[in-house]
Amino acid sequence: MQRAVFLDRDGTLNVEREYLSDPEQLTLFPGVPEALRRLQDAGFALFLVTNQSGIGRGYYTEADMHRVHARLGERLEAHGVRFTKIYFAPEAPEQPGRGRKPSPRFLFDARDEFGVDLAQSYMIGDKWSDLECGWNAGVKCSILVRTGYGAETEARLGAPRGPLQVVDHLPAAVDWILGA
Repeated sequence: MQRAVFLDRDGTLNVEREYLSDPEQLTLFPGVPEALRRLQDAGFALFLVTNQSGIGRGYYTEADMHRVHARLGERLEAHGVRFTKIYFAPEAPEQPGRGRKPSPRFLFDARDEFGVDLAQSYMIGDKWSDLECGWNAGVKCSILVRTGYGAETEARLGAPRGPLQVVDHLPAAVDWILGA
């Protein structure tokens, strides 16, 4: 069984831009490519799991999102990093959909398609829905980064429903995972 790290995109890997649809506006946080490389080198499969409600709301197209993901892929490939798969939920929150976080559906899909051991895997994000997604899938730990909406999320946390670690940013999350 494969260990994996499931990653939110906006606010976790890159600077939060409301409804990011222009690849030129993609700005990775410092240390993100190197941190992802460390995970990959340690044997973790990397999956992107992202809600993209701007598509369902009509703010941008699925093609726009794919262009942003292509740019993200280019930036990461320069460091030898590659996602095993990118999962995205294009629905607006009020629209029916199968994978929109906090649904664990995409994590279950990765388990079934790639042999991921969810009990030895992690979910990293900056919103409550990211944390819940991990808990709903039974990951080893959900990790909240304080980037993006993370500090705001931390201030409203309440009682977590599962294992939780809070860190400043993605490189610190990777330090914690590799030291855990």
